[in-house]
Amino acid sequence: MPKLKTHRGAAKRFSVTGTGKIKRSRANTSHILTPKTTKRKRQLRKSVILDKTNERALRKLIPYL
Repeated sequence: MPKLKTHRGAAKRFSVTGTGKIKRSRANTSHILTPKTTKRKRQLRKSVILDKTNERALRKLIPYL
């Protein structure tokens, strides 16, 4: 079987933790921040673990990370 190419866009947005889970950053942090509360903006800074429903599809995009 030929080698798989890594999807570069996905590789820049997702990272794999030491235990093999996929980590992602949250959306809604770029602009129009004025109406958002300070608490919401603070919570958006934290990264999250990708849910199981999308994990299988993403593993195909980033096979070697």
